[in-house]
Amino acid sequence: MAIRRVFAAAITALLLLELGSACSNGACKVGDDCSSGSDCGPGLYCLSCEVEGSKCVRTTATNQFSLLNNSLPFNKYAFLTTHNAFAIEDGQPRLTFTNQEDNITQQLNDGVRALMLDIYDFEGDIWLCHSFGGQCYDYTKFEPAINTLREIEAFMSRNPSEIVTIILEDYVKTPKGLTKVFTNAGLMKYWFPLSKMPKNGDGDDGMKDKCFNRGESSVLSDTSKSLILVNYFRSVPMKLLACVENSVALADMLHTCHAAAGNRWANFVAVDYYKRSKGGGAFEATDLLNGELLCGCNDVHSCVVSSFISEWCKMYTLVRNMLEEKPSEIKSINM
Repeated sequence: MAIRRVFAAAITALLLLELGSACSNGACKVGDDCSSGSDCGPGLYCLSCEVEGSKCVRTTATNQFSLLNNSLPFNKYAFLTTHNAFAIEDGQPRLTFTNQEDNITQQLNDGVRALMLDIYDFEGDIWLCHSFGGQCYDYTKFEPAINTLREIEAFMSRNPSEIVTIILEDYVKTPKGLTKVFTNAGLMKYWFPLSKMPKNGDGDDGMKDKCFNRGESSVLSDTSKSLILVNYFRSVPMKLLACVENSVALADMLHTCHAAAGNRWANFVAVDYYKRSKGGGAFEATDLLNGELLCGCNDVHSCVVSSFISEWCKMYTLVRNMLEEKPSEIKSINM
């Protein structure tokens, strides 16, 4: 009987310990379990990831320009990119899939800084659309392009110092159709001259174990190209799997593509359901890229912690690249 009492007391103490260690009331951090939004700390919300349970996840990107040097060349920074940014869940009936949950304005407010748009001639206008056989249909259309472009213009008018990249998959054949819609949306005053942009770019072929080129892209190891885009999404989006895929697997793929691109980090990382993850998600992945690009650390926040950490990261990156390029010439290195 005494043994049973001791055992029961131990179980009770263990339960109390577990309950006491559970976070709540705004104390939960990234990746912690949660039951409601009030459990999570500032900048986080409680996301139910079906197969993973509810976790506190990030909701916004880091503004790398506010942390560090904001006058470097464009290709020295990385930007969170939404694939098919226009294909949102808006309650309209369609026979096609969606790729995002939030509208364009919310995406931009959350720190997305590159938007991938598929643009077509349709119904005498220019529309954002999924397609079958290269054609837009009534059951695959989303909205006239000018509506989305005006959302971007409204954001830019409120935030004129921000940089937003629009990546177009362009099927418009109407003469000067794109020029007209961008002009009517009021975006031309923000247009950066193409002649001053880095030439061309590279891309990969999605969520595979290796970093493959798209057919229309140059080889990733071609260092004459200035910009690198990593597409990390399925051919057909699966919302149920986005929490897992936008977490550790995404960071792993960025490292894989870094090696495939001649030890160069991506400037754009494009994802579906950008807010879905088990913690830091696509926001943390973008922090990784900016950290590596700006100071050689795996988190942009480490670049500003101290000059010592920043210099250590730069030295570590230099040595790592030397090892990857000419491992036979370096016998041993003590860090």
